[in-house]
Amino acid sequence: MPDTANDAPLLRPTWRFLFSHPAHFLALGAGTGLSRLAPGTAGTLWAWVAFLLLDRVLSPLTWGVVILAATLAGWWACTVTARHMRIADSGHIVWDEVVAFWLVLWLISPSGFWGQLVAFLIFRLFDMVKIGPMAWADKTFKGFGPRGGFGILLDDFAAAFCTLIVIALWRAS
Repeated sequence: MPDTANDAPLLRPTWRFLFSHPAHFLALGAGTGLSRLAPGTAGTLWAWVAFLLLDRVLSPLTWGVVILAATLAGWWACTVTARHMRIADSGHIVWDEVVAFWLVLWLISPSGFWGQLVAFLIFRLFDMVKIGPMAWADKTFKGFGPRGGFGILLDDFAAAFCTLIVIALWRAS
C-alpha cells in the first residue's frame, strides 16, 4: 500500500491490499473489485446475489436502514481506499455500485428475475456511460478526502436515480 506522497498510484489492487485494511475489503466489494474484467459489473452482480440472499430475511424497513448504513460505511471506506490507492475514483472500488444497486432493487421490489435483470442492465448502462447527472457528479466531487469519497458514491446514486426513472416510465406505459 502506498504510504508517501511520492509513491505511484496503485493501478490494480491485490489480495494483500484487499485484506490490509477493513476499508479496502468493503470498498473493493469483498474482492469483487479485484476482477480483471469489468470490476464494476462484477461488484453489481455481487450486489444482486447479496440482495437476493438478504431479502429473504430483511423487511423493507430494515433494507432502508441497511442501505443507509452501507452508504455511510461506504463513504468512509471509499474515502480511505481512494487515498491509499492514490486514485480519486478507481474502477476497482465497487462499493458504490453495490449500495446504489441495492437501492434500485429495494425500490423496485417486489420484482422477478426479468425485472431485476432489466434494472441491472439499465443501471450498468448509466453507470458506464456517465452522461448527464452521472457526469456532473463524477466531475464535481472528484478528488481525495471526504468530498471525493462522497463523489465516488454520488455518481452511482445518480445512475440508480436514472435507472428508477426509466423503470417508472416503463411501468407507467
